[in-house]
Amino acid sequence: MAHTTLIEIIDLEKEYQMGSVVVKALNGISLQIQRSEFLAVTGPSGSGKTTLLQIIGGLDRPSRGRVLIDGTDITAMNENELTTLRRRSVGFVFQFFNLLPVLTAFENVELPMMVNGVDKMTRTQRARDLLADLGLADRMNHRPDELSGGEQQRVAIARAVANRPLMVLADEPTGDLDWETGNQVITVMRNAVKREGGTLVVVTHNRDIAQIADRRVELRSGVVHGIS
Repeated sequence: MAHTTLIEIIDLEKEYQMGSVVVKALNGISLQIQRSEFLAVTGPSGSGKTTLLQIIGGLDRPSRGRVLIDGTDITAMNENELTTLRRRSVGFVFQFFNLLPVLTAFENVELPMMVNGVDKMTRTQRARDLLADLGLADRMNHRPDELSGGEQQRVAIARAVANRPLMVLADEPTGDLDWETGNQVITVMRNAVKREGGTLVVVTHNRDIAQIADRRVELRSGVVHGIS
């Protein structure tokens, strides 16, 4: 029987050496995130939000503590295992889109499936379907510089869910967008991830995003200040 908890964070600590000073970015965080949950992580700048997201996604390692994804301790994984985890189980959405400028919207969405060895016919259909579902059917042959910010972020969302990951991690995904476009994009992302049965964790300063999430966790000075 599958666990209802997808992500389990246990006594997580992260320290950085800044010259002669040790800075604690995370200070004993414990948290469970459920399957198909939309969790918003809020808090002031420097509270540890991005650090937490990067550790969950296998982009960084904690100083102490553990992170279990679907029951597997990723903090015990080597670099090759973490690369495989990121490729197969995690979709990332960033503030500045991170699309490859020389590729079209379609090619940007197709690329992660190509890396994962998905056959040409399957990935072509999947990329077309995703872009159409996100309202970009007539924009899929455009390069990023021919798309608006909101359209670029929709392409990034399609790319993030292309391989049907267990979880999508988004770091300030609306930070570079105006208020109205940002709210549209977050709704699109929530619906896309839910439709695929994935878990969505969003780091944000946007109160509107926090209000439509299933749950909100507030960090302050590297500790959980509140859960609602």
